[in-house]
Amino acid sequence: MSGAELAAAVGRGDEQDVRRLLEAGADPDTLAEDGLPVLCRAITAYEAGVADALVEAGADVTRELVDGTTPLTRAVDGGSPAVVKALLGRDSLLRLSEAAREALLARARRWYREGAEAGLRGRTGAAGPVERATVMDDEFHRVTELTLGGVTVRAGHGAVLTDLEWALRVLTPVDELVARAVAQDDPEHVDRSAAQWVLYQRRSKETWSAVADRHTSPSPTERRFALDVLWLHLMNPWLSWRHTYEKETADLLVAWAARGESDTAVLTELLRVLGDAEHPHVPAVGLRYARHPHPRVRAMTPDLLILWGDGPAVLAGPEARAVLLDLAADEDGDVRVRAGAALGAVHDGSDPALTDAVVTLLGDPAPETRAAVAEAVAHHTVHAPAVADALYTLLDSADFRTRLNATYGLLRRQDPRTEAAVTRLGAAPPGYEEDHRVSAIWHWTWERDHPDDA
Repeated sequence: MSGAELAAAVGRGDEQDVRRLLEAGADPDTLAEDGLPVLCRAITAYEAGVADALVEAGADVTRELVDGTTPLTRAVDGGSPAVVKALLGRDSLLRLSEAAREALLARARRWYREGAEAGLRGRTGAAGPVERATVMDDEFHRVTELTLGGVTVRAGHGAVLTDLEWALRVLTPVDELVARAVAQDDPEHVDRSAAQWVLYQRRSKETWSAVADRHTSPSPTERRFALDVLWLHLMNPWLSWRHTYEKETADLLVAWAARGESDTAVLTELLRVLGDAEHPHVPAVGLRYARHPHPRVRAMTPDLLILWGDGPAVLAGPEARAVLLDLAADEDGDVRVRAGAALGAVHDGSDPALTDAVVTLLGDPAPETRAAVAEAVAHHTVHAPAVADALYTLLDSADFRTRLNATYGLLRRQDPRTEAAVTRLGAAPPGYEEDHRVSAIWHWTWERDHPDDA
């Protein structure tokens, strides 16, 4: 297997081809034309997937290069936590001596302390303006990328340091991790996400309490970050059956909402997180904030008015029903959309007022509201002729997503107009190749055309 082929695939950032070549026997430590391992090329290009493939195949991340660096130290310098994680693999750090581990941590701390721009200027010696761009470091998290004198670094050294400390079992003080997180305004910044995940993974009562105490911080940013960590305890209680804080977290969040939250953005997120909590007082929180003056807050309340269990979703009571109907007629489109989704979840066809509200929303003056409510309603199979008629009317829409949900909703209800709806739907545009609704319609069409094979 030619090393040139592997070098070319790495240069293209073609992870699939890289993995194919490695499986066929290509050497993961192949040198590129510049004399450096191809792993260094993946690091420089921030191709985390390619780097991961090379490391999995056995590429040496601690190999000392002619300039005294290693692929791992180059990754730390580059400031991408995604790339550093790819190089850490399963046991890379275990192969390092204690001195090498300390040196790696010191390197990451220096970059974080000095800042990416200062570090970049130090590397290049250039004094010109720095080009900045916000890029996705992985599928979900962002980071600033800086370029000067033909050299690029990413300002994710806070996350790199946090990840290295955790990998090396260094229990960084909670205050320090919180400070790294809140130094970034962007909730999706890599520094915040790394600190959030590590604080969640630390299962001691002391760590949970130290994070929870931040919910009364005078800083809205700190309160929001505490909420981000607490949310993980609701979403992933299974991580540790011995030290789960799901109940304590739900109790705290309900008490927080009952006491009140002055910052609208934090309150909105608090209510969103409560939608994932199992607690008997959640509906009372929804009722309290359903008439809040800010629409973003009101939009978070419909889900809180519903009891979600193993069986069908039901309204929390008569007052919740009345409030949800009011929200369905709210002046704000997003509030109406979320109310429509909640109505779709509890609508069983037995309450004419709920049926009327759903039909009204499917005919909403705002096309984006109609589209979103159609999507929420389409997944349910309750037979209500008025709702089916409203879905059929949406087939006149110029928006493919609206027509798709209308068609899918009719199909799910086994409506006799499904065939006409499929005809009027038209061909799916690019981007819908893996859509479950398109797949269901395709299978329905195939079974219609091949009755003997169905």
